[in-house]
Amino acid sequence: MMLMPKKTKFRKFQRGRNRGKATRNNTLVFGDFALQALTANDVTDRQIEAARRALTRYIKRGGKVWIRIFPDRSVTRLPAETRMGKGKGNPEFWVARVKPGTMLFELSGVDPEVAREAFRLASHKLPVKTKFVMKQKG
Repeated sequence: MMLMPKKTKFRKFQRGRNRGKATRNNTLVFGDFALQALTANDVTDRQIEAARRALTRYIKRGGKVWIRIFPDRSVTRLPAETRMGKGKGNPEFWVARVKPGTMLFELSGVDPEVAREAFRLASHKLPVKTKFVMKQKG
């Protein structure tokens, strides 16, 4: 099941730039372990779903998974072999803007080594460098 918004204010987004560190969604909130982005990139709905599947398959229905990012921006493409001009293309897929420090997934109810390996497998499906984060004691 691919993630996408039910409704948006605008159908097409301008590209813009993705600079700086994450100031929100950058702390461990729900689970005991998390996968944190170390680089900036757009993560597509398919990449999120592939990572989620890799994660849940490894933990074998144990534990609880939170997806902390949501693909809320449309990306447009012009058809192949189309001449320049003639306006902006149609929305093809959805992406989540990810900055360094963003928590991508959280996990609880499993052992730390299981969580670490699950996140390692999930991270191979993502276009950002990541690190494993654990809840601090106290």
